Order: sequence, then C-alpha cells, then structure tokens
Amino acid sequence: MPVRLKKLIGTFLLVTLVCVYAIVATIFAVALLGNSGPWVHLLYFFGTGFLWVLPAMFIISWMEKAPKNKAENSP
Repeated sequence: MPVRLKKLIGTFLLVTLVCVYAIVATIFAVALLGNSGPWVHLLYFFGTGFLWVLPAMFIISWMEKAPKNKAENSP
C-alpha cells in the first residue's frame, strides 16, 4: 500500500477514534459519576484522557511502517 494512502487512512482513523472515544468516555462519565466527588471526576478524566493514546499508537505505528517492497509503490 502506498505511504500516502496509509497516511490518509490513518488520519481518518485517528480523527474517528478521538471523536468516538470522547463521546463514549463522556457517556460513561455521565452515567457512572453523577454522584461522585470532584476528585473522582478528575481521576476518571485524567485516566481516560491518556487511555486513547494506546490505540492511537498502533494506528500511528502502522502509518509509519515502511512499505515491504519498493517495486510495489512504483507508479
């Protein structure tokens, strides 16, 4: 797969990941943390704020992998 195509697909995947993840994390926060104190909210959003990085790392590493065969990417 050409590098430019991989980067385009990866960009759309990252934007989709961030949007969906933010919505899901907020829905869980509203459903589960309604009666919790501010420290619980802080810890929850701190943890979920960093948790999206794990799937994003895999997408970025896939985007940055060199093609297996140079002839495959020739026009």
